[in-house]
Amino acid sequence: MGKRYEPVRLGEIRPDGWLRRQLELQAAGLTGQVEEVWPDLGPDSGWLGGDGEDWERGPYYLDGLVPLAHVLNDEKLLDRAEAWIEWMLASQRPDGQFGPETNDDWWPRMVALKVLTQHADATGDDRVPGFLARYFAYQLAHLPDRPLSSWGAHRATENVLAALWLHRRDPDPRWLRLADLLMEQNADWVGYLTGDLITGRAMVWNHLTHGPNVAMGLKVPAVRALRDGQDDAAGQAAKHYDDLRACLAALDRWHGQVHGMFSGDEWLGGREASAGIETCQVVEYLFTLEQSALAFGEGALGDLAEEAAFNQLAASCDPRMLAHQYHQQANQISATVAERDWTMSSDDANIFGLEPHFGCCLANLHQGWPKFAASLWMRVADGEGDRDGLAVFAYAPSTLRTRLRGADVTIEESTDYPFEDTVRFALTLSAPTRFDLRLRIPAWCEEPTLRLNGWDVALEPGEDGYAVVDRTWQTGDALELRLPMAIRRIRRERNAVGVRLGPLVMVVPVKESWRPLPEQRGLGEWEVLPLSSWNWGLHARGLGGLEHWPVERTPVPEAPFGASAAPVTIRGQAARVYAWHIAANSAAPPPDSPVAVNAPLMDVSLVPYGCARLRLAELPTVIPLGHDHD
Repeated sequence: MGKRYEPVRLGEIRPDGWLRRQLELQAAGLTGQVEEVWPDLGPDSGWLGGDGEDWERGPYYLDGLVPLAHVLNDEKLLDRAEAWIEWMLASQRPDGQFGPETNDDWWPRMVALKVLTQHADATGDDRVPGFLARYFAYQLAHLPDRPLSSWGAHRATENVLAALWLHRRDPDPRWLRLADLLMEQNADWVGYLTGDLITGRAMVWNHLTHGPNVAMGLKVPAVRALRDGQDDAAGQAAKHYDDLRACLAALDRWHGQVHGMFSGDEWLGGREASAGIETCQVVEYLFTLEQSALAFGEGALGDLAEEAAFNQLAASCDPRMLAHQYHQQANQISATVAERDWTMSSDDANIFGLEPHFGCCLANLHQGWPKFAASLWMRVADGEGDRDGLAVFAYAPSTLRTRLRGADVTIEESTDYPFEDTVRFALTLSAPTRFDLRLRIPAWCEEPTLRLNGWDVALEPGEDGYAVVDRTWQTGDALELRLPMAIRRIRRERNAVGVRLGPLVMVVPVKESWRPLPEQRGLGEWEVLPLSSWNWGLHARGLGGLEHWPVERTPVPEAPFGASAAPVTIRGQAARVYAWHIAANSAAPPPDSPVAVNAPLMDVSLVPYGCARLRLAELPTVIPLGHDHD
């Protein structure tokens, strides 16, 4: 088991480089303009005192708007968030209840609690602890007779996180009693995922098979560990981490996709590459991994978070973040209004639009990138205070400014990771200070190297996936961490393959034609149609073998995840597989490999998954006639 971490204060990490540009695209795009183009988040919202939508959409939006405003220090967004927060704080009634009086559901208030704790962390607003205490007293009085139901009974962990937040500041035993009551009324996610998980596609509605619910339910082991830690019972943490690993393994066994996430085209959808993944599921899965890293301190959780952020999150919107998909597919050969074999979704679920299929993703997508940016670093708090430190959760260009052991500490992280393999750190301190710097060494990296002030340093990653550099740091110290990215082959059903390069899923792109929909809503709505063939098979022995195909890198463009100038490519060989057809407006499952083909070998470029809105991530392999094996 790794060490337990603590979050750095919201706003202490500022994104730089490509990550800042990505967040600025979000601020200029959907997040920055959604209030003007979507009535559910307009001035009539019930969460602004109006008579409009009064359930989850306002809190969902704020759960992303607040961290985005603070990581960018964007005054316009800060002003926007303030109006909602001030209404929320002023809405509390004498009995402690708050929010729209027209809707008393526990669930949307769980999201609102996350908004308020983030706001308080970033601003120090001393009204929030008292507000939460009054509401939690209300919950303790009413939950026994009006227990959690429906969505709230499957997502209670979000409420518990706020109760634990308050308990760390106000160690009143009532807040732990509330946490225990909420968990008693929550679904048994560990029992379901490890013992009763559906092994095929879910075809009947059940909260336990709903993709975003599953992504939130995965948080149960971490929340139990965090709750135990409040009672100094941290010895249970290893058991809880084993529970999380078992849940993830079961999901991967029955619903795992080639890119590393589990399917969920509304409901769990099996392992085929035509299954969808909902955008809400992506951002909730990321938040679960961030919270789990705080509880368990395991580097493997950062590995998973990078994969989800740099691949599925990046692909969920158009390159300029003006529109989003409700569902994305690993093998996505078109994004059109058409009937597909979803478990339960409408025909427009994978177009890029304002609110395809249903509006929850438009409200909820905003949290993905800013919470990821705010979690790049975590604090290591040793019980004795002599091994305090900082840990890397995920690598991306950024600057951390914090206080540690009485000193002001600034760490500038310069890199184009994940598009390059080198990360540079420059430190500035108000006084020489000893602390641990914990560098996450991804499981996929076999030969990492580290230089400190120009000198080679031995790297000895522990079982938790971290290499620890313990020294007295001073201004001018510089580290260069290199994480060589070897091409990796991912085996799939029917001997199909996927390709990875570091944390990036590499795909064969399909040339795209973006066709505007008539009567577009919002900032634009598009179908994406193919302008090139899609049914390729990889000649895995070509050019010396897939693992040795040449990798080319170029500067990261203004829009980091655009199709026109991918910052990293793999040059390989492929041939058309004419027997691989379309089924239900999606690519059929890849045929059994290797496939003997008459088609000529062609040079192909594989690009990052997030750069290709039409793509093949799971492909057959081919044997050109005249070759005896692939």
